[in-house]
Amino acid sequence: MTDDVKYMKRAISLAKKGAGWVNPNPMVGAVLVKDNRIIGEGFHGFFGGSHAEVNAIQDVASKQAPGSTLYVTLEPCVHEGKTPPCANLIVEQKISRVVIAMADPNPIVSGKGIAYLQSHRIQVEVGLLEQQARQLNEVFIKYITTNRPFVVLKSAMTLDGKIATVTNASRWITGEASRKLVHRLRQDLSAVMVGVNTVLFDDPLLNIRLKGTWKNPLKIITDTHGRVPLKSNLLQKDPQLTIVATTELAEPKKVKQIEQLGAQVLICPLKDNRVDLGFVMHSLGSMGIDSIMIEGGSTLAFSVLKEGLVDKIISFIAPKILGGASAPTSVGGAGIEKMADAINLSNMKTRKVGNDLMVEGWIL
Repeated sequence: MTDDVKYMKRAISLAKKGAGWVNPNPMVGAVLVKDNRIIGEGFHGFFGGSHAEVNAIQDVASKQAPGSTLYVTLEPCVHEGKTPPCANLIVEQKISRVVIAMADPNPIVSGKGIAYLQSHRIQVEVGLLEQQARQLNEVFIKYITTNRPFVVLKSAMTLDGKIATVTNASRWITGEASRKLVHRLRQDLSAVMVGVNTVLFDDPLLNIRLKGTWKNPLKIITDTHGRVPLKSNLLQKDPQLTIVATTELAEPKKVKQIEQLGAQVLICPLKDNRVDLGFVMHSLGSMGIDSIMIEGGSTLAFSVLKEGLVDKIISFIAPKILGGASAPTSVGGAGIEKMADAINLSNMKTRKVGNDLMVEGWIL
């Protein structure tokens, strides 16, 4: 059992290498072991690419796979998708034992891969390090079961909860280490979202500015009245990666100008005189966007929390104090009147990032 845990931890570590590249597919890692020795490793590297099991088997020297044990973080598929079914290959290679961290939540697969392997007299064990595997693929689990994106609400604030000064100056609240981590989070998720006020005040790029090879996320602006400036960075630098979610209150001429720049415009119904965020999430899910990080501002933050659209909170707290009754906080809007109605979080985690404190929690 101790060795099983060791090899499954290795499979989970391999799976993480696919972060940001496999969406909307799950991250999967696989390790092939024989005579208590790793003989092959693999992970799902990019959307449409070979699955982890295939890569692990291809990593094995000729005729070594028979009689081996395969450790895989997710149930092998048994259906024909962009790639051939992995369960068939496992049987063909005469692998004798398969240890699976979790069953696939995808209704097309769930349980069928396990049953197929068992029907071919392969010993199958399910549930080893399941909690870690589920957390690894929390985005995929939410998306494949609801067809809606997994939503992370990110904020960067001072110790007294301010996200900017009384003059709306916000660069920089947190330190360089936190900002680099946010860029890596942008890689892991498919899209980032901001309200139009953030565009007006900060004119952000919302891209990834790190060394190495990265995949820039889609940028989504919620903009009820179509106020986004045509000369903003999001419309000038990467318009093909930008979606403006607006309503019929936006001038048709402005909508056409935005589209002419290369951005996509999503016309949404109104809810409480603002963009219907539930409609936005449903539409983005239908587009294949499995995850979103909301980065600002405070009004948008309250709206998505009020609508129950947030799955996870990530807050970076800097060792600074700004004060100011009019200085914006991380969550604005109308607010909640009764303490009994407060939005509660669970499984809270904290860690130091440079001089800042990162707090992570999941909405109950």
